[in-house]
Amino acid sequence: MDKQKAWDFALGLIKVDGLEPSKDFWEMVEKEKRGEITDQDILKYIDQKAKKKGEKQ
Repeated sequence: MDKQKAWDFALGLIKVDGLEPSKDFWEMVEKEKRGEITDQDILKYIDQKAKKKGEKQ
């Protein structure tokens, strides 16, 4: 499966759950598809967002 199909599938699953990715996340996905960043960069972004959210609670 190529990157485009993999992301379409993953984002579809997110939407089925009734969630909508942030604008920042969409931008990162597009960069990863173009090879400008890696999937690890996206995982770091998600981890940082989760930590910030945890600190606010």
